[in-house]
Order: sequence, then C-alpha cells, then structure tokens
Amino acid sequence: MLNALLLPLMFSMAGGTYVYLCLPDRRAQGLLILTLFQLVGAVGYVMQPTLELLMLLSLHASVVLVMLVRHLQGPVPVASENGERQQHR
Repeated sequence: MLNALLLPLMFSMAGGTYVYLCLPDRRAQGLLILTLFQLVGAVGYVMQPTLELLMLLSLHASVVLVMLVRHLQGPVPVASENGERQQHR
C-alpha cells in the first residue's frame, strides 16, 4: 500500500505547497484537495497498516495542518464595488 500511496501523497504535498504560495486565490480549493488526499491515505492505512505509511500520513497531515491554520489566520478577502475580490488590510 505504501508503494501505491507514496507518489500521490508526495505530489499532493508539493502541488499543495505551490498552490498555497503562488496562487492565493485558489488556496481554499487546494486545501480541500489536500484534505481529500489525506482521507484516501487514511483508507489505505486502514486496509494495510504499516509504520512507514503511518509516518508518511503523519508528515502529510502536518503539512496540511500548517497550511490550513495559516490560511485561517490570514485576512478575509472582501468584495469591492466592481465585484472583484481584494485582500483587506
């Protein structure tokens, strides 16, 4: 099971970090996708629990948790008069 989940979870961490840092308007969608990858990994762990998979899922969960907490602590975007979303400062 580790072989089946290693590359997708590593790719999701790399892709999620890119989305979080470079595409701030898509952070919420990226964090949702990372959470769904975590759930897929948890199902894989239930099917075949190993220590290596648990460590990989723990690393993935910590990356997702840090990004989610930083996203929730950030300013809330507000809508301007012309309908565009801007960061409130």
